[in-house]
Amino acid sequence: MTPTATPSLAEAPDARRFVVAGMDCASCAQTVQKVVAGLDGVDDAQVSFGNSTLLIRGDVSRDALSSAVRRAGYEVHDPGAPRQPAVPYWRRNRRTVSTTASAALLIAAVIASLAGAAERISDAAFLASMAVGGWPIGLSAVTALRRRVLDMNVLMAMAAVGAVAIGDFAEAAWVLVLFAIGTTLETFALDRSRRAVEGLMDLAPPEARVVTDAGDELVPVESVAVGSLVLVRPGERLPLDGVVEDGRSSVDESPLTGESVPVDKELGDQVFAGTLNAQGALTVRVTAPAAGSTLARIAELVAEAQGSQSPAERFVDRFARFYTPAVFLAAVLLTVIPTAAGADFDTWLYRSLALLIVACPCALVISVPVSVVSAIGGAARRGVLIKGGQALEDLGRVRVVALDKTGTLTKGHPEMASITATSGLSEDQALQLMASVERGSEHPLAAALLRAADARGLRALPAADFAAVPGRGAHATIDGRALWAGGPRMAADNDAAMPAAFDEAEQRGETAVALGEADRVLAVFGLADELRPESPGAVARLSSVGVTRVVMLTGDSERVARAVAERTAISEWRAGLLPQDKLEAIRELGSDQAIAMVGDGVNDAPALAGATVGVAMGAAGSDIALESADVALMGDELDRLPEAIEHSRRAVKIMRQNVIVSLATKAVFVVLAPLGLVSLVAAVAVDMGVSLLVTLNGVRLLRVAGQRAATNTPAQNNEPCADGCCSPSTQP
Repeated sequence: MTPTATPSLAEAPDARRFVVAGMDCASCAQTVQKVVAGLDGVDDAQVSFGNSTLLIRGDVSRDALSSAVRRAGYEVHDPGAPRQPAVPYWRRNRRTVSTTASAALLIAAVIASLAGAAERISDAAFLASMAVGGWPIGLSAVTALRRRVLDMNVLMAMAAVGAVAIGDFAEAAWVLVLFAIGTTLETFALDRSRRAVEGLMDLAPPEARVVTDAGDELVPVESVAVGSLVLVRPGERLPLDGVVEDGRSSVDESPLTGESVPVDKELGDQVFAGTLNAQGALTVRVTAPAAGSTLARIAELVAEAQGSQSPAERFVDRFARFYTPAVFLAAVLLTVIPTAAGADFDTWLYRSLALLIVACPCALVISVPVSVVSAIGGAARRGVLIKGGQALEDLGRVRVVALDKTGTLTKGHPEMASITATSGLSEDQALQLMASVERGSEHPLAAALLRAADARGLRALPAADFAAVPGRGAHATIDGRALWAGGPRMAADNDAAMPAAFDEAEQRGETAVALGEADRVLAVFGLADELRPESPGAVARLSSVGVTRVVMLTGDSERVARAVAERTAISEWRAGLLPQDKLEAIRELGSDQAIAMVGDGVNDAPALAGATVGVAMGAAGSDIALESADVALMGDELDRLPEAIEHSRRAVKIMRQNVIVSLATKAVFVVLAPLGLVSLVAAVAVDMGVSLLVTLNGVRLLRVAGQRAATNTPAQNNEPCADGCCSPSTQP
């Protein structure tokens, strides 16, 4: 995984996270950041306009922090505060009412002016609209100037004051009101992206039906202890993560995995908070508190990811830091030099004010954050967790994809397919000895052999001196016999020759494992791992989204690898790899281009870490995969991978579009303004128009990613299923 250019404060163990309310422009974040960073005891502070969050490290009290942010014109809240009921946008944004009132006063002023009213009346109306709509802008501008920040609030306030100074009250009012309307509309669009994933937490019901000796009792989910039994009736959402203790049902997991087909659940299966129980009643033993559920972790990780800076955003921020002061200096010189040469002061001041407005970097600064927030939020709604702007851009650059075999191309649940005893043992005797050796192993193949022994009613014998040999197998002493289990490497270590049965099993596409004693092979077991039905289609689609090379990496034998590769149309594979060999392969394949490694997030950890982008399969319920991967596919669906790559490429494309449009527009009007070809009203209309354009262009990423999600079963939206199993009438 490629590290970010700048260390993330989110990675600091002592960093605290807060939500900042009231920021309605990208430069507001810079002002808040400087205000907080200037507090005594603060070591570092980062503010993200994209998801309205503040990260802070240092010894500062909550009251001191709130007071400082409030003086800057904003509010700070704890991220863990209870969620408020959904309210209209105009009630959440404090500037909406003042903006609407100022627009009404401006219209009244224009009507009065056109109707021939006395100039003092129309001017008073214009000033009133400025005062009502401009006071938040002025407050933010004063705060920014105190911190020596030249943000867009400062530039707009200066333009309005300058227009009033030369007696142009109408233009001054238009500047402030149009700016207020533009920022309100921008924030409305961005608010939609920010809140798109917040709704996840609303899926988990606030109460759980806890099973007690006295009967069922509704208890707030925060009060339910780990280990408690919870009853979930048909049509109800699961309140907490847990394991099924009793009952069978189908559960709609689309809010987490994006998969619309319900998943069958029975005794021992894992279930997640926020998913919908479709048919039968389930009794679930709680395995995690409400705050530690998979749903809660996903929401928290998405919020952190949306607040991270992508390389493009860091570039834009650096550019804006130098660009804005340079434009301000150019505007001052545009007034001073011609006036000193005898030109009309009012004329050149007016042109300077127009230059200040058109050169304001509003659109440029917001162009990338809105795209990152929308892209990550849209992907999360599809069951793909992208861990930040860096990972989003890296995934968009991927041209090589390396796929693990077991658990990625295949289902990862091998079953025993054949037994060939080669030393006079019966099949049952051989399987019993093999299960006895493998009982202490955690390998999936060992689990398959143990399941096969259980199915035949064979009891594993006591084992002594068990030891697992990574990449080779295991050995143990059974009834005084020193036995080993493994593949060709383990056989070579014991100077044993593999019988023909081993090759025959591999030719059938089975993974062959031998049971041996010293230099003799006692039996050969063939295990088959079923191919995921979507694997061939997913591999084919990778080429259509711009991936030029797909490689399978596996620790299995060459013959098994070839059989899987042929069935999935993969032309390149590398077999017999140990974990360190996979890492070396990743380094070689990704030496000159971006590479994504797809695995289970545990066994393939070195390769996932070494790739440009590490992609973990089936991350729902896996703490390691959720925390360690750059990209996590929440469900076991490989076809999400090409969707995620395509979505990231689209996001990178939209970021570039936004930056190019912003810079091109500025370049044109920066030339026209000094020539007197741009009025103040036109300048602010162009500036806010481009800002809205790039915002809406970025928000498209949320809509595009959500289209397939809209095909989810009716159960996702608590609508009745066709057979009535999920009828709202069954809900409490």
